[in-house]
Amino acid sequence: MRTVDVARRAGYSVQQIRNLERDGVLPPATRTATGHRRYAEVHLRSALAYRALAAGVGPVEARKIVQAVHRSSISEVLALLDAAHARLDTERAELRQAKEAARAISGEPIADVRASDAMSVSELAAALGVRPSTLRHWDAEDLVVPDRDPVRGTRRYTPAQVRDARIVHQLRRAGHRIAPLRALMPELRAGRRSADIAAALDARDAGITARSKSLLDGAAALSALLAPPTG
Repeated sequence: MRTVDVARRAGYSVQQIRNLERDGVLPPATRTATGHRRYAEVHLRSALAYRALAAGVGPVEARKIVQAVHRSSISEVLALLDAAHARLDTERAELRQAKEAARAISGEPIADVRASDAMSVSELAAALGVRPSTLRHWDAEDLVVPDRDPVRGTRRYTPAQVRDARIVHQLRRAGHRIAPLRALMPELRAGRRSADIAAALDARDAGITARSKSLLDGAAALSALLAPPTG
């Protein structure tokens, strides 16, 4: 096959195929007498395996896995795949915990609380198991903005703000980034908590599922790549 043939069948540009060969994702192509590249089925399978794996584990990790195939390091390939599956399993477990925590936290009553129920930065950090600097960062990013002591200017978290902090903590543990949460938190504070939190966590769940499916597809492509040629 020519470079353009592999590119079309793998869904890449010609330059991307050349880059993949340069990076060791594809084994070196043979050359014609005039210097043109010639690719075989192994190159196409390598490109397809890399494409699927990159969607599941990212381009850096996908490159390592396919490179290991061409080094004939089967144990290394399997170890890298096992590690990728383990990371996804951890993300799923954390997401389940976040969903359970968000449901419980959103339903907590916060009416008829006393001023003495407010917490300091250090108290809330200890309760959440995070560093005080993390809470200050959330404050700077407008995720959880506490009240200020009118005399000393220190941060004081009302029960409602403590609940917000617990929700942010769970969403961060589930893998949500600062920017989406910055847009989400005002909606949560406006009272639309349950639906928005559920939607955010469901979106994360869908992302993990898509990556897991891509990893499965990539593993199938690797299996074909590792199979000895027939005939």
